[in-house]
Parts: sequence; C-alpha cells; structure tokens
Amino acid sequence: MTLAAPPSDVATVWWVTLGVGLIVAVVVVVLLQTLLNAVKQVESSVITLWQTATTVARNTATTWLLGDTAEKLEDIKGEALKHDELLKRVTEE
Repeated sequence: MTLAAPPSDVATVWWVTLGVGLIVAVVVVVLLQTLLNAVKQVESSVITLWQTATTVARNTATTWLLGDTAEKLEDIKGEALKHDELLKRVTEE
C-alpha cells in the first residue's frame, strides 16, 4: 500500500493556514504583553495612590478637633490676660 501525495493546492492551503495561524499567535502574544504591561502600570499607580490616601487619612484624622482648639485658644488668651493684669498690679505696687 502506497500513500498518495496530496495535491499541491491542498499543501499550499495548509501552509498558508499555518502561516496565518503563526501571525495570529504572534499578534496575540504582543497584545497580551501590552495588556500585562498596562496592568502592571495600573497596579503601581494604585499602590502609590493607596499609600498617599492612607498618609492623608493619618494626617487629617484629628481635624475635627480644630473647632475645639479655637475655643480653647480663646480660653487660654483670656487666662493670659488675667495673668498680665495681675502682674501689672503687682509690679506697680
């Protein structure tokens, strides 16, 4: 039993199909690598954003006390003025 060689048209179609498949595979690899690079860049940006946001949160955690600080400052100012008056009276005597 002898195997017959395929007609040259069939072989040509197979080679063209394999060539197109190889080109598609290369394009897919390039696109996947581009996607991977973009994902790594987004991940890096998210990490930087998270670190910045947590720093801002730590630095602004007590801003709600600013209203109390202004009120207490007025109390301290009033007490300082009382001390000033007392010292003026003591030094004038």
